[in-house]
Amino acid sequence: MTHGDKRQPLSGWLILDKPRGMGSTQGVSAVKRVLRQNGYAKTKVGHGGTLDPLAEGVLPIALGEATKLAGRMLDASKIYEFTVQFGRETDTLDTEGAVVASSDARPTLAEVQAVLPRFTGPIEQVPPTYSALKVDGQRAYDRARAGEAVELKSRSVTIHQLYFGHSGEGTDDEGLEEITLVAHVSKGTYIRSLARDIAQALGTCGHVTYLRRIKAGPFTREQAISLDKLEEAAKGAGLEHLLLPLEAGLDDIPALTLDQTGAQAVRQGRVLSGMPQPSGLYLAKLGSVPVALMELTEGTAKVVRGFNLPDVAE
Repeated sequence: MTHGDKRQPLSGWLILDKPRGMGSTQGVSAVKRVLRQNGYAKTKVGHGGTLDPLAEGVLPIALGEATKLAGRMLDASKIYEFTVQFGRETDTLDTEGAVVASSDARPTLAEVQAVLPRFTGPIEQVPPTYSALKVDGQRAYDRARAGEAVELKSRSVTIHQLYFGHSGEGTDDEGLEEITLVAHVSKGTYIRSLARDIAQALGTCGHVTYLRRIKAGPFTREQAISLDKLEEAAKGAGLEHLLLPLEAGLDDIPALTLDQTGAQAVRQGRVLSGMPQPSGLYLAKLGSVPVALMELTEGTAKVVRGFNLPDVAE
């Protein structure tokens, strides 16, 4: 893709390094503003998974046809780096809230190490009261802010990996004021709840003081760019060279190569039969251009999601 005509609408992924204090929808609005101010044609923009305003890091922003895949990103696993400060629990489980419990107990590094296996694998956790989950049609945080007692049900999540990030302060036999951990988690996992539960298992209490998403699905922190860099690029050479292709969000899905006739049939929503490939989900392509996401069952391929991209990617 060249940046000859900057007014062309874009399709693909921009991986935003979201700053602390900005909401995910604000991130989407900021990208829309950058596109508008730099003369791009009106482009549909969405995000692939909410990140708390107090969290920072990888926020996949879908543009154009990639917005059709944003929902798939919500199901993807994520990796977070986070710091738990021991001794105080807040009602929001982060630095924003009021202190609701305190403790003088401080765990040692060895004690933290010993407790981590209890929080690895499938676990049950109660989401934070201050979360976007709905209780009887209203957001839990709205009810909590209104002074209501919010009861959230425990849910099953999976912690694929949990290990030390850069070490906490203190030596092995000293009590730690804080510890930094890295967690690779399934969708629906709340890091603030994980921090609270780890602290409680260590006989103290705690809250999250730092939270950074370092991976969301296939997208990593190395691919993430700050809003400033994004604005700079848009004013200069254009955003095309920062844009990851639509299929970057489908790194685990095999390709199904189509010829011109097959591609035309798929674009008309027709079913392909007599396919030799094993059953499963495929990304149908004509040359290098994604045509559709297709579900293949016993030799028959049906369109799950069609993409409206020009045939020539150059």
